[in-house]
Amino acid sequence: MSFQAYIDNIQAKTGKGPEEFVRLAEEKGFISNGTITVKATEIVNWLKADFELGHGHANAIFAYFKGKRD
Repeated sequence: MSFQAYIDNIQAKTGKGPEEFVRLAEEKGFISNGTITVKATEIVNWLKADFELGHGHANAIFAYFKGKRD
């Protein structure tokens, strides 16, 4: 599955695009001034718990946070 397919599936499931996840992560203090401030595990666990994402989909959002776009 391509990275874009992961992003598309996440948006279809949650109704949220990657930039909205960035905003939510900033609100939680996981990202500050464009820098990730916590370990990947904390972010992945949050995405899995709050949005019912699978491990691979949660990791795709984390990769987006780190700058992956394609």
